[in-house]
Amino acid sequence: MVFTAILAFTGCENFLDTKIDIYDTPENIATNRGTIWSFGFAFYAPMTYGFEALDNNLFAAASDEAQQTAATGNVYYFNKGTITADANPLSHLYQNYYEGIRAANFFLEYAKNGEYMMQLNRDTINNAVDYHRDLLSLKWFRAEANIAKAYYYSELIKMYGGVPIVISTMDKDENVGQIARSSYDEVVNYIVTLIDTYKGALQEDFRNSSNISDQDGRFTLAAALAIKVRTLLYAASPLNNPSNDKAKWERAASAAHDLIVYKNYTMPEDGDYEYYFQRSHPLNNSDETIFMIRRNNNNVLEMNNYPIATPGGKSGVTPSENLVSAYEYIGPQDPDNPYANRDPRLTASIVTQGSTWNGREIDQSPGGTDDMRNANASKTGYYLKKFMTDELNLIQGEEVQHQWVVFRYAEVLLNYAEAMNEAYGPDVLSGYTLTARQALTQVRRSASTSLPDVITTDVVEFRNALKHERRVELAFEDHRYWDLLRWKDAETVLNLPLKGVSILQAGSNYTYQVVNVAERKFLTRNYYLPFSRSEIVNSNGKLVQNSGY
Repeated sequence: MVFTAILAFTGCENFLDTKIDIYDTPENIATNRGTIWSFGFAFYAPMTYGFEALDNNLFAAASDEAQQTAATGNVYYFNKGTITADANPLSHLYQNYYEGIRAANFFLEYAKNGEYMMQLNRDTINNAVDYHRDLLSLKWFRAEANIAKAYYYSELIKMYGGVPIVISTMDKDENVGQIARSSYDEVVNYIVTLIDTYKGALQEDFRNSSNISDQDGRFTLAAALAIKVRTLLYAASPLNNPSNDKAKWERAASAAHDLIVYKNYTMPEDGDYEYYFQRSHPLNNSDETIFMIRRNNNNVLEMNNYPIATPGGKSGVTPSENLVSAYEYIGPQDPDNPYANRDPRLTASIVTQGSTWNGREIDQSPGGTDDMRNANASKTGYYLKKFMTDELNLIQGEEVQHQWVVFRYAEVLLNYAEAMNEAYGPDVLSGYTLTARQALTQVRRSASTSLPDVITTDVVEFRNALKHERRVELAFEDHRYWDLLRWKDAETVLNLPLKGVSILQAGSNYTYQVVNVAERKFLTRNYYLPFSRSEIVNSNGKLVQNSGY
């Protein structure tokens, strides 16, 4: 697998701190195929594996999706609005992503004579198939390096707004801290230019040939287009488009439509949402998957999030009632079981009272195995289920592979629906093949054909329906926090209490009372993260701090 090579880098404190030193002179570096490939894989290494995004767990507890069970952790800087230039839990990503950009730039400079290197010490005539495959791979790696830069910049501006653009490792101002910030829109245009320039040189699908299937996991054309779509959607959103320039929404809709036409895929009705996220199922057997990050088998996700009453579990990121209440009823409400007849994505994503999980029934009532009064038990009345493997034996160290899906088709449809609604309204084609409503309906019918159709024709009401659908469909996939920011809803939503349920037994039934679990605080300045104080100081005035810090 392609990511086997990457794993060799990710275990280091600095992913480039390997036997190959990019700061060495080109004359001292071996010029061979293995070295080129090592540098090619290196620019993938800093990508964030979402299962370890914050406190070695999901990022969900930074939003209103979940509450962290542990009393301490970096997530509380987000929950309490106490992020500063000296205390930013994501400051390491600023360094990581610029290391990725530097690695991509270095690869492009180092591999300028790559075709010559491919000929060294090999029989290119009798081994012509392998030789020509390597030449193709070199071409793809060059394009991928530029797409990697686009990806890292898209993540940086999501967090910080405008950032410095580093064109080359040979820049006179090699230290990124010595380069002035470009504006948000300038970086967006740079990202789009990179993708539009190099998308034609990317491999379309590494799965389509056994000769290159072992390279699956590298950037493809669809992955590049997905980066472009998400970048332009964020750029069109209220946080970054305060004048509501319709042209920005049109640009985002056009980019999403390009990917929809290219994929030529329709999500199946009544699809198996739960199955998709388990183990290695998203790997290469689903056309919905556009790009994912793989790691070796492990049990960290289960260890961090199994109920505390399950041997080896730590409870971890526990879903909120704020989220649970968003799952619609698709049948009559049962006063004795509020979780019956709901959108099936609820039972696919969240462990509720009475769920069978890890071979037993979850009982959080007083005296139950999962009594909420027990130390480190869930404070919300819920446990995480999405992504996780049921009945993994943590005591005996059983492990499975988990795939972090960075881009999937359902998000693309929702991105398209949002951009189309803002640009044209819910039902206008404007020359495209899908309306906003048709794209939204495809996602909902894939979840369940029993979900009611969204029938409103009002742009604002349809916008709210889209926000609701993103919240449910993309739950725990590291979208919610950033969606609230880009919509400028964070000051309202993230200043509301995080809610859970109190569970009591009444005979053979249970009663549920919604309770406040934790107060939350979000400040206006938190819409963008602060650059670390050291970055500001080392820039000698070239890097301007974000407002409010």
